[in-house]
Amino acid sequence: MQVDTAAGSQATDERAIVDRARSGDRAALGELYDLYLTPIYRYVLARVGSTGEAEDLTEEVFLKVIEHIGRFEWQDVPFSAWIFRIARNQVISHHRKHGGKTAGVSADSLELEDHTPGPDHLVEQQLLLRDVYAACEQLPELQRQIVSLRFAAGLSVRETADTLGRTENTVKVLQHKAIAKLQKLLGQR
Repeated sequence: MQVDTAAGSQATDERAIVDRARSGDRAALGELYDLYLTPIYRYVLARVGSTGEAEDLTEEVFLKVIEHIGRFEWQDVPFSAWIFRIARNQVISHHRKHGGKTAGVSADSLELEDHTPGPDHLVEQQLLLRDVYAACEQLPELQRQIVSLRFAAGLSVRETADTLGRTENTVKVLQHKAIAKLQKLLGQR
């Protein structure tokens, strides 16, 4: 059995950063912010649909992290599960306060990196993303959360399972069902 030393080293580095942050090291908190800002923001944006709300909620997530990092304790789950659980709880709280479902994401609110020149490619990408977000709205809530965590935030199956308090097999099955339904809704099957 071959061990992925890069992943092991990355986990060790992250653990050291978290431990420094737990002991009050502000630079370590900054490193955690740099590591998690983009995936947390993408997850929140996929759940609320508004860049302004996503920015505000992402800020709230990191304020909670700063406030509670001293009480964080290592268990059998990665640090990412802890921080994404905070993000998930902030999104749930936001929806309770503002009553309702995830807002639709407009093409204008998506920041796209277009590596190929020409407006035709950008318009095509925006239309595709609009269709995908509209199709995601038709998924059951848990499947939407899994799609958001896996594809918007870039979490692994294990990290997603840890964040949602589910088994890896459950995440895999629900992800498969979500993708199959999205393919049907988007006319690709």
